[in-house]
Amino acid sequence: QVQLVESGGGLVQAGGSLRLSCAASGRTFSSYNMGWLRQAPGKEREFVAAMTLSGLTTYYADSVKGRFTISRDNAKNTVYLQMNSLKPEDTAVYYCAARAYAIWDGCMDYDYWGQGTQVTISS
Repeated sequence: QVQLVESGGGLVQAGGSLRLSCAASGRTFSSYNMGWLRQAPGKEREFVAAMTLSGLTTYYADSVKGRFTISRDNAKNTVYLQMNSLKPEDTAVYYCAARAYAIWDGCMDYDYWGQGTQVTISS
C-alpha cells in the first residue's frame, strides 16, 4: 500500500509558476513509477506527465511540453511537478499517482492515487 498526498496548489495569474509536491508513504517509493494527471471541471481526467522509477525516462502531454517538469527525490519519497508559463486552461485538480509496473507515454493506469490539489489560473 502506498499513500500519496499532494500539496502546492493554489491560485496564480497566467504566466506564473507553481510547484506541486507529492509525498509518498508506505511501500518503497523508489519501486514505483510516478505520474501526474489532472481533471478540469466538466472534463475527463487527462495525463500530464510521468517518470520511471529510475528517473531516467519522462513523458509529457503535448499541452505541457516545455512548460512543466516532473522530477523525483527518492530520498525524500517525493515527486514534483514544476509548472511554468501557466495558462488558464491549466486550471484543474492535479493528482499524483503511483504504478508498480512499467509505464508508457500517456499512461492513465495507476495503482495508487492521491486526493488531488486544486490549481487555478486566472487570466
